[in-house]
Amino acid sequence: MASETLRTLEDRGFVESLWIKDASLWTDDGHQQALIRNRLGWLTSPTLMRQHADDLKEFADEVRRSHYTHILLLGMGGATLCPEVLSFTFGPKMGFPDLVMLDSTDPAAVKAALGKINLPRTLIVVSSKSGLTAETMAFYAFFREQIEKGSRGKPGLQFVGITDGGTPLEKLAKSQGFRKVFLNPPTIGGRYSALSYFGLLPAALVGMDVAGILDRAVAAVEEAGDGVPIRDNPGVVLGAKLASLAKAGRDKVTFVFSPGIAPFGIWVEQLLAESLGKNGRGLIPVDGEPLGAPAVYGPDRVFVAMTLADEAVALESPLAALEEAGHPVIKIRLRDPLDIGTELYRWEIATATIGALLQVNPFDEPNVQESKDITAKLLTAYRTSRRLPEWAVDREEDGIALMTGAGTKPLTVSEGLGAHMALAKPGDYLAFQAYLSPKPEMAEALQELRRMMRDKTKLAVTVGMGPRYLHSTGQLHKGGPPNGLFIQLTADDAHDLAIPGEPYSFAVLKNAQALGDLQALRNKGRRVIRVHLGSKDSVETLKKFAAMLARSVPAH
Repeated sequence: MASETLRTLEDRGFVESLWIKDASLWTDDGHQQALIRNRLGWLTSPTLMRQHADDLKEFADEVRRSHYTHILLLGMGGATLCPEVLSFTFGPKMGFPDLVMLDSTDPAAVKAALGKINLPRTLIVVSSKSGLTAETMAFYAFFREQIEKGSRGKPGLQFVGITDGGTPLEKLAKSQGFRKVFLNPPTIGGRYSALSYFGLLPAALVGMDVAGILDRAVAAVEEAGDGVPIRDNPGVVLGAKLASLAKAGRDKVTFVFSPGIAPFGIWVEQLLAESLGKNGRGLIPVDGEPLGAPAVYGPDRVFVAMTLADEAVALESPLAALEEAGHPVIKIRLRDPLDIGTELYRWEIATATIGALLQVNPFDEPNVQESKDITAKLLTAYRTSRRLPEWAVDREEDGIALMTGAGTKPLTVSEGLGAHMALAKPGDYLAFQAYLSPKPEMAEALQELRRMMRDKTKLAVTVGMGPRYLHSTGQLHKGGPPNGLFIQLTADDAHDLAIPGEPYSFAVLKNAQALGDLQALRNKGRRVIRVHLGSKDSVETLKKFAAMLARSVPAH
């Protein structure tokens, strides 16, 4: 199947067309083609950034000599996902600052980030391609105020910006006296920006071998060149396999990672979901789902196993069992952690390939703005009314409120949940959108919830922490195939924090984002309900909900 797809790509001159930036690979629309041609800078980004590797190291050494203990990275989506992957993969380096990241408007997350750093000795990196990302600018306002409270000098020197040229963030950086602002090439889109300043500057600041990562990426560029036979092009071959399997009904790309590179999934999840989930098409990336026995998976799965060479043995048996049961398994082995540079580029090429085969534009995100626009309207109304609208509660039980938006009045919450789950069909996936405190024990409870629902229904189950997922899988949820079944989970915040210069707080912003996405999903005709876990944003309440949901679904 994949060999036929490769032959088709070869006949179309796909690789040659890619390198001359022929946008007709993805669309016949002239306006869209012009936009695409301005989003292909990632193709040569490793080569360009390799020339700047020494400059990054020089700046990192300058920061190190300033005796900072922490680097705080503020951003959303592509601005933080690659640094998070690299930070986990390579770990802290002796003598360099520790990296702390903030990509959630949950007030508990903001407070936790503040608690992890020594503020007077922290360099804060404000990262936004557009220079006006609402969450990022709210983070900046909060931490700028915190620094100014105790600053006797020039507080701007504790900030560094990463953005495109001419953005509001560049202007802010100059007017507020930032220590430095790094201007990224404007032809690189956010989720394709891993091998640019967005991914590499934070890595350099905490002592990672940026030159080594880029050397591997440059080698990957050469392997993807137009002079290489298409069957020897790793990214195109991977893309052809995944596109062929998706067309055959296996559109749930389920990732299995060895421990040392497990966070790679959060980056590739965004790349696939936001690039390909549009026009009613797309692949559904499933990251972090606990690995189960072959019997708990449906015929809509393809497994991608990525392992470090010295960690591969532990996964051989479960992967063999999946293959024996008839599930396709694609295996990728990394020689060492530096091969992350290779994989970042391979997956970008693969995604561009899949986009061409599915005939979707992998370089825009048309439905992301829908949630943002609704959220903006809600916040505008809040400025005068000081309240947000709420969905009517259909049934409340033990402090847990079910809201379907359809005016149903089930006898119990479990009955209402059962009615929602009864809408599921073979080939669907279940997505939990969790606007809950991003603490480890909550993450563990959510993992147990998704394992339980996967085993009971044989559906692929994803979990997205809100509002973070809006910059990742949110595009897929609204623009991709209509095979998602959504449950939004919310709770009251135990504590709140003000956003300087705004009449609303972080808790209000988070709730407005949840409501905005809920309405956007409704507008698209998606099957979505909201479950409010009450005044205690607690693991115990989540477990109560899980028990209700379990009772609502008969074993498959």
